[in-house]
This record gives sequence, structure tokens and C-alpha cells, in this order.
Amino acid sequence: MADKIEVKHPDRPDTSNAPYSSGVICDGWLYVSGQGPVDLKTMEVKRGTIEEETRTTLENIRLILEAAGCTFDDVVKCTCYLNDIKDFDAFTEVYKEHFKGVRPARSTVQAPMWAGIKVEIDAIARVPQKK
Repeated sequence: MADKIEVKHPDRPDTSNAPYSSGVICDGWLYVSGQGPVDLKTMEVKRGTIEEETRTTLENIRLILEAAGCTFDDVVKCTCYLNDIKDFDAFTEVYKEHFKGVRPARSTVQAPMWAGIKVEIDAIARVPQKK
């Protein structure tokens, strides 16, 4: 069995009893759990427009990526969940601001979500090899 390394979101309290890791590194790959528009210091949902919720969600992903030594450039796949598929175009505009160059493969689906959030995103990134 491969070794797994937990990656913590720097703002998520150690007292969190979540049944999952923010991220896991295994065999050179980082798997980021689904992130949403949550202030992980207070564990409160940050409600707003689809654009605002997407920015908050991507900021949470950025912090996990950085904790693992990655950037958005290292992301190869995202799965995106929208509460309302009508938000697709506005969501995509914000998403494109964070991924430049070769953008990751992506799936986007409509799904009802916890607490009525508008967006959730998970990601897979290749961890850069140290030289």
C-alpha cells in the first residue's frame, strides 16, 4: 500500500471533526477534497453571488495547494458542482481567472449541496518533484 500524507488547510481548526482530509498526497499526486465557500476559521458559509462563492472556494483550494507545495499550474483535473447549472457561464469566468496556460481537465455537474451553497470544487494536482 502506498504511503499517504495528509495536507491540512491552514485555516481549518485542529478541533474539526470532519471525516475527511483537506488533501492527501499519494504517489506524487495531491487529491484535494471538495471545497466550498466556507470560512474555515469560523466554519461559517460565506454566502454571496456565484462569482463570490467561486472565489472563496478557489481561495480554499489555493491554500491547500500551497500547503502541499503546489500551485494552480499543477492542477490536472477538477470536478465542479453547481447548485444551479444556470450559473455555469458566470462560474466559468471566475474559474478561468485562476487557471492560466494549459487548464486542467474539468467536469461540471449540477447537484444539490449542503447548506444551499452554490459551488463545490475538488481537484487533483501533480506535486512538483524536488530537485
